[in-house]
Amino acid sequence: MTASLFSRDAPRPLAETLRPAAIANVIGQEHLLSPEGPLGRMLQNRRLSSFILWGPPGVGKTTIARLIAAEAGYEFIQLSAVSTGIADLRKAIATASALRDSSGRPTAVFIDELHRFSRPVQDAMLPAIEDGTFVLIGATTENPSFSLVSALLSRAKVLTLDRLGTGDLAKVIERAERHFGKPLPLTPGARNALIAMADGDARYLLGLCEELMSLPPDAPLGTDQLASVIQSRAPLYDKGKEEHFNLLSCFHKSLRGSDVDAALYWAARMLTGGEDPAVIFRRLACAASEDVGMADPQAMVQVITAWQAFERVGLPEGRLFLAQAINYVATAPKSNASYLALDRAMDLARRTGSLPPPKHILNAPTALMKDLGYHAGYQYDHDQPDAFSGQEFYPEQIAAAHPEPLYAPNERGFERDIRKRLAYWSAKRKSGR
Repeated sequence: MTASLFSRDAPRPLAETLRPAAIANVIGQEHLLSPEGPLGRMLQNRRLSSFILWGPPGVGKTTIARLIAAEAGYEFIQLSAVSTGIADLRKAIATASALRDSSGRPTAVFIDELHRFSRPVQDAMLPAIEDGTFVLIGATTENPSFSLVSALLSRAKVLTLDRLGTGDLAKVIERAERHFGKPLPLTPGARNALIAMADGDARYLLGLCEELMSLPPDAPLGTDQLASVIQSRAPLYDKGKEEHFNLLSCFHKSLRGSDVDAALYWAARMLTGGEDPAVIFRRLACAASEDVGMADPQAMVQVITAWQAFERVGLPEGRLFLAQAINYVATAPKSNASYLALDRAMDLARRTGSLPPPKHILNAPTALMKDLGYHAGYQYDHDQPDAFSGQEFYPEQIAAAHPEPLYAPNERGFERDIRKRLAYWSAKRKSGR
């Protein structure tokens, strides 16, 4: 159904020229396309159900959609959510309905960039998918859980495509070389660097191959020469969407797991992708409290000091302060006891309601308050031995229940000393009773 974007005589991009003509020729994605994979099973049965291909650019989403429909015997209609509205969608539905009624042939509607469709347009597809007017094949680079309506997700399987690995990209280069009838003018080291530049994107890699093949004959390019001829691909990173949160999660968990090298790596990934360093410092501050806490109270001081230094100095020297803060938090002893203590306190406060405080710890600025017993019997801790009175500060009802301690420091780092202090005060409090 879809007209070709190119006339037969017009020059075409290498990625379009070398687009596989059969599923067997697709590089990568064996977990989906093998006979045991979900798409492989659909092909064996020649019966498609709606599915969404989710993966990074240049891994074969459009190619797989076309070939699956063709090899299963489905009419193929291609749309793009970037330029398609409800009117275009209704036209495609009418075409699929007429084809089914006239010949019984099923139709697959492929929608590229499916996440760009608004909720009303997504909802408009549901009846036609539900009654089998067409099978939906969607393609998206964004997490469908965040970008697609739940009703659509319940009617279509989400199939994840993998980023192409080094071996897959090497096969892509070999196909380009067979097409041109000559090898790429690169040394082995530069060839590996070219694969790294592609960052898992076969379409981008073929564009690089096409550019290199157009160079005048000369000695093979080395790694440094290649870098001067070809610009490196910008890393895949969306500061406002899923990749942003994924990398932040990896960074925080590396800090918590005391893997300083991994923490530095994930921070570098974010910086390379253009992330605001303040975002990384905010996560560091959270980790310094949530995961280090009182095991090393200096962790928070280090992070905030490094953050302030960064704001005063800026890049590139500011990276030194960020690295120091990362190294400190990642290698510090870990304790979430403070975090858990507040959780327990919140739970206790919810369960016990608005209990009155003990009167002896209430101030009595007026005569009436004194007559009511406010502040009576209060012992000023600094007047006591070891600056510890051992008085009760809980509401009477809670104290009578002898609750378990909310803050339970670990035997790690500075909390080991805190644990000893709490045990000492607890013993004195009990002896005073």
